[in-house]
Order: sequence, then structure tokens, then C-alpha cells
Amino acid sequence: MKISRGRCRLKELLEERRIKQIDLARRTGYSRHLISNWANNQDKMSADVMINVAYALDCRIEDLYELIFE
Repeated sequence: MKISRGRCRLKELLEERRIKQIDLARRTGYSRHLISNWANNQDKMSADVMINVAYALDCRIEDLYELIFE
């Protein structure tokens, strides 16, 4: 079985937690522009970034993207 990343769920996770992109930028040190790109599926997060973002949002790495099982 192959598992791949689907759509980024960052925008939903931020809304659920009532956190703004600028606040996540402050927590992680990543620019708001980068966070916006990830949230709008214009760019994918690297593994290191996913670890930092998941830690900042108190979620699992697997929560950041929809998983596609093939």
C-alpha cells in the first residue's frame, strides 16, 4: 500500500484552534507568506517544517495533510 499527501489541512486546523496565520508565524519563525502558501496548497511543507508546525499547533504530523491510500 502506498500513502501520499493530499490537500493541506493547515487552514482548517488554524480555524479550529482560532489561531491566525501571523500568530503561527510568530510561534514557528516561518514567514506569514510561507504559511499562507501552505494553507492555500500553493506549496508543500518539508518534513522538518511539518514537525515544527505540528508542535506549534499541538497536533500530529498526520493531521496537517489529508492522506491518500493507494
